[in-house]
Amino acid sequence: MIKEFREFIAKGNVLDLAIAVVMGAAFGKIVSSLVENIIMPIVGILLGGINLSSLSITVGKAVIQYGSFIQAVIDFLIISFAIFIFMKLANSIFRKKEQEEVVVEAPATEQYLKDIRDLLQKNVREDDRR
Repeated sequence: MIKEFREFIAKGNVLDLAIAVVMGAAFGKIVSSLVENIIMPIVGILLGGINLSSLSITVGKAVIQYGSFIQAVIDFLIISFAIFIFMKLANSIFRKKEQEEVVVEAPATEQYLKDIRDLLQKNVREDDRR
């Protein structure tokens, strides 16, 4: 069981997933910083100097911080858009590689089919001579 576990962990997929999680967390921090320190101040300036993250409503003793929620939504949208662009680029690169592989393989397949056709025609001719 330990041997199987080591093989499982040593597989590339597990390592790739671990790296992706770490990179995703770091990317999330970068985007959060971008939103908090650059985008939201600009939005605040455009809205007349309002700091959106500090917007809240007090109902009794409860404080509803809807400004933080707005900031989290903006974080999500930016991260989602960045991932969308990245995946779009990655998919186009993979499609190009697949198309190149297909183009390389097609002539060889066609040549094999032509060789088989020629051999069959040769066998038919030899059978007709007998």
